[in-house]
Amino acid sequence: MPQLDELKNWIDQRLPELLAAHRIPALSIAVGVADQVIESAAGTLNLATGVEATTDSVFQIGSVTKVFTATLVMQLVDQGRLDLDVPVRDVLPEFRVADEEASRRITARQLLDHTSGFEGDIFVDTGAGDECLERYVEILADTPQLFAPGEMFSYNNAGFSTLGRLIEVLRGKPFDRVLRESLLDPLGLQHAAVNASEAILNRAAVGHLESADGVLEPTTVWSMERSGSPAGSVLAMSARDLLAFGRLHLDGGIARDGTLILSAGGARAMQQPQISLPDIDQGVAWGLGWELFDQDGHALVGHNGNTIGQSAALRLVPEHGVAVSVLANGGSPHPAFAELIDHVLGELVGIAPRTLPAPSGPAPELADRYLGRYGSSTAITTISRSDDGRLWLDRIPHGVSAEIGDLPYRTELVSWHDDVLLPLRPEGGVRQPIAFLGDVGDGRAMHLHTGRADRRMDA
Repeated sequence: MPQLDELKNWIDQRLPELLAAHRIPALSIAVGVADQVIESAAGTLNLATGVEATTDSVFQIGSVTKVFTATLVMQLVDQGRLDLDVPVRDVLPEFRVADEEASRRITARQLLDHTSGFEGDIFVDTGAGDECLERYVEILADTPQLFAPGEMFSYNNAGFSTLGRLIEVLRGKPFDRVLRESLLDPLGLQHAAVNASEAILNRAAVGHLESADGVLEPTTVWSMERSGSPAGSVLAMSARDLLAFGRLHLDGGIARDGTLILSAGGARAMQQPQISLPDIDQGVAWGLGWELFDQDGHALVGHNGNTIGQSAALRLVPEHGVAVSVLANGGSPHPAFAELIDHVLGELVGIAPRTLPAPSGPAPELADRYLGRYGSSTAITTISRSDDGRLWLDRIPHGVSAEIGDLPYRTELVSWHDDVLLPLRPEGGVRQPIAFLGDVGDGRAMHLHTGRADRRMDA
């Protein structure tokens, strides 16, 4: 296919430029159209060793793992073992969060579409043994409820670890083993690793983080805790293997060798909107595991992932059978991801690039609604106003975020639209809009929303 050959040449030439522009040690990309695949890689897997990135190198895919977990859940639905709309306690009687009423009501569907409402960033190492997810569900008992189940969207890692435990109970095997036996092996993924022991048998990327003095350095820990595996703390693979998983969902649940892995109905259901998202320049809705996008009038399906110094993005265009996967191991990869994906979709499908958010003016004069402190288990964010009337955001990481090297972040906020403000200082190469939602009763916002709904602490 000449069009793919030309695209491959452009990618091969552009990757080294993107590495330099965004201080990324290594990039790997795979593109699929029908039965055709092109792939490319450039850079260094570990700045300390100088090992070169190749197309079979494995990178951690972070939260893209959640779609793998969702696929395992939908296999259980196909088999009649699970009803998404019955309480999780029907399968996991021990499941509970701090709010007892919510504990009784939360369903698997609400875990899949991030509407369960409890604090989602509970990163606790419950050990490396097969009982880690069982222990993890037990420690959720004190987790605060941010809003009633089903009320709104708030990204929730803990919910997917809970789904991992649900899969274990219904399958009678550890989650990692189910993932390998029911998905990775049937798909024929040759370069996929469910733990560090498997990763080291491959050409494995190491994450890189920026130190306080701006130096990009390899991480001292390859992955996060095993109890986070269903949410994305460990799983690693090549760009081609991630693409193969995406193509499974383009092909109605059938692997390239004809193996039926998921029913066509299950694959379609995962791509149907379950909850609309705040207008913060992310997707327009969430499905069952998938994030749903509208770009230039075209429906896209995908997910992003970030771990300790590694990042991933997967995008599908179901109406055209196109899939793109991109992997990186540090720096500011998201602008590079955006350029690569936009160029691929423009060349193959004619989709115009996404327009980046731009300020619509200074901060609103009547900003009392936004002022205050908002908290989560990973950070405290303060919105304040200086004497000259400007609005400022200060975020201080704590807990596991501070432990893995996240740095404090300060930026001025300006208007974007309605109750959504835009930071002037990029973070990770991206300026993420911030929505202020709800009301505590006196006009002040209840939640600061960046994809996660951080609750006001001074209500």
